[in-house]
Amino acid sequence: MSVELWFIRPYHRRMRFALSGGCRWLAASVAIALGALPAAPALAAESFRAEPTVAAGAIGPGDALFLPAGLAADQLPFSLCFPTPLHVAGQVPADWQLTPRFFRSEHHRRVTLAVPAGTSLYGTGEVTGPLLRNGKAVTLWNTDTPDWQVDQGRRLYQSHPWVLGVRPDGSAFGLIADSTWRAEMDLNSGIEFTSEGPAFPVVIIERSSPQEVLQELAALTGRMPLPPRWALGYQQCRWSYHPDSRVREIAAEFRRRQIPCDVIWMDIHYMDGYRIFTFDPTEFPHPAGLNSYLHQLGFKSVWMIDPGVKAQPGYKIYDSGTAAGVWVHDAQGADYHGDVWPGACVFPDFTRPGTQRWWCSLYGDFMGQGVDGVWNDMNEPAVFGVPSKTMPLDNWHRGGEGLPAGPHIEYHNVYGMLMVKATREGVRAANPEKRPFVLTRANFLGGQRYAATWTGDNASTWKDLKMSIPMSLNLSLSGQPFNGPDLGGFDGAATPELWGQWVGFGAFFPFCRGHAVQGSPPKEPWAFGPEIEQVARTALQRRYRLLPYLYTQFYASSVSGSPIMRPLFFADTHDLALRAEDQAFLVGGDLLVVPKWAQHPHLPRGFGRTLSLVGENSATDHYQADLRIRDGAIIPLGKVVQSTTEESLDPLTLLIALDRSGRAQGELYEDAGDGYGFQSGDYLLSQYEAKQTGRTVTVLATGSGLRARPRRPVAIELITDQGVVRAAGVDGEKIQIALP
Repeated sequence: MSVELWFIRPYHRRMRFALSGGCRWLAASVAIALGALPAAPALAAESFRAEPTVAAGAIGPGDALFLPAGLAADQLPFSLCFPTPLHVAGQVPADWQLTPRFFRSEHHRRVTLAVPAGTSLYGTGEVTGPLLRNGKAVTLWNTDTPDWQVDQGRRLYQSHPWVLGVRPDGSAFGLIADSTWRAEMDLNSGIEFTSEGPAFPVVIIERSSPQEVLQELAALTGRMPLPPRWALGYQQCRWSYHPDSRVREIAAEFRRRQIPCDVIWMDIHYMDGYRIFTFDPTEFPHPAGLNSYLHQLGFKSVWMIDPGVKAQPGYKIYDSGTAAGVWVHDAQGADYHGDVWPGACVFPDFTRPGTQRWWCSLYGDFMGQGVDGVWNDMNEPAVFGVPSKTMPLDNWHRGGEGLPAGPHIEYHNVYGMLMVKATREGVRAANPEKRPFVLTRANFLGGQRYAATWTGDNASTWKDLKMSIPMSLNLSLSGQPFNGPDLGGFDGAATPELWGQWVGFGAFFPFCRGHAVQGSPPKEPWAFGPEIEQVARTALQRRYRLLPYLYTQFYASSVSGSPIMRPLFFADTHDLALRAEDQAFLVGGDLLVVPKWAQHPHLPRGFGRTLSLVGENSATDHYQADLRIRDGAIIPLGKVVQSTTEESLDPLTLLIALDRSGRAQGELYEDAGDGYGFQSGDYLLSQYEAKQTGRTVTVLATGSGLRARPRRPVAIELITDQGVVRAAGVDGEKIQIALP
């Protein structure tokens, strides 16, 4: 059954909603008709009534699907957070404890979940505030929010309808509310999720630990693809480096000053009049030559592409998109126009398969200029000059191939996700032998399948510096492992002290980039004087020595879904004092990072030994974070290099910290650093094991994968309570260390 309903606003704008299967969009049409743009109907004034909860069944061991009455398990709404449809595989166990309750009002649907006493709540995506989310509420409505000032920071650039709960005994659960519509998530009393859309499914994940919950979240919503190794290096950006001679100066200065860096970024000023997929003929007349220059110095380049297309006949992108009918429509069915950087723009309707194919096709010539990565910004989507900061809620997306047509209020939160999906496919089609790198500002739960992210337009303040850790941790606890803030703060002027402190610990975020707003003082590592330049050099040299370990963590995350940056309570889920600790963090399971500014952080047991990677002494250094190794761990290190184009594992260094039983273990993952040979076995995954017998420690290596083990020197640094004991050997051969 299909019928069209038309609603009339007080100002006589018509709104069209196609109803498929009866009244799928009726709740949406009523909510939009009665709710003024952009405000939502007031929740406090509404009366909610309970609906029967249907335990649809188990979708896997420890995973249960729940539905409100009237929503059938075999006719679930199309889902964007799950790459494959959910299928009920059995009954919910009789002893299942966590059962949500469903409610509805005139304009909203709600689900609540009572949580056991003492449960710690996390996740909720990209959010301001502390790590522990108990007592917090957020709005899921992707918003362009400079300095996170919109709605007092309660809504940012991304939406993740997801909560992780950890009970006092360390067991854990997760809740996914599978709705893309504008919503409120309130954790003041249990979990309460209120959507402006139609009925939606809820998935509960139940496991014995938070680590297992996150691995299952990744299994359901998709794991992060392994990025190219160069994307793990330090990256330098500004709004904007222009003309191209300035880009060359920045790159040359990094190499002259011997400060490690892998990527230079191009913000919007490289374009011709802010028209995407163009290059300014005066300031960037030869982009291929610029990229060639950067490549010769060991740099990669990432260039920005926004969704807004200048509505200008004669502009190739506009003309081809118009001919293909790809633009989002307004309520009357005409192409919607909104102002962004180029002025009046049209916006691709990424719900349409034809639009996605058209968008993919644009990247062939663009990447052919030697571009290495793509930055999708402004893709909430942001629109200038309107109070809502985005499209009207009644704009129309036409869908296709299973994705239903619907209003913008339904697709707003996934606009950025759909955009980066098409971007990733276009980048890979242009360079099929390379792994794509895409960075996005807007995203949704499951968007880790397509792009890395950063936490948007932060500010050069101590508040934002300290908040960067819990923000990245909660993104990590929401299924997005590849994330980080703009080091030093994007907006405003950073003081030398602030920038030095930020890079001192920020060098260990998964995504590591310095950035600055136009008109602000320079924020390159050397811009703050010789002392801070050396601080940055040391911090980044530490990161580059750790790249073998970090790349191994990225590989593990791409396989298991485990976060790379982890909260301290992951080291000991039974230590309740760690549950709210967000001044320090773990990288993988074996490395603890304690910023210099941290005030009496509660640290987990078993991390008593500190590391010195480039001769620094973090105990006396005012800026460098304290790095600690877990007892029983082996951490692989490379040598200091200026970029990932240089060979760093000659020699390989193994940092070893024995546990109380005199044992330690660790892994090192190696492949070509790019391409897809690893998927057919062209990799080497080494397991290193150390065991103490008497006064001798023996180190052995085993491995898997088809890549041959290089015959390379290995430097052993055995970290003990009395100091460091050093030895040398050959990788793959038995190495023995005599203790003093």
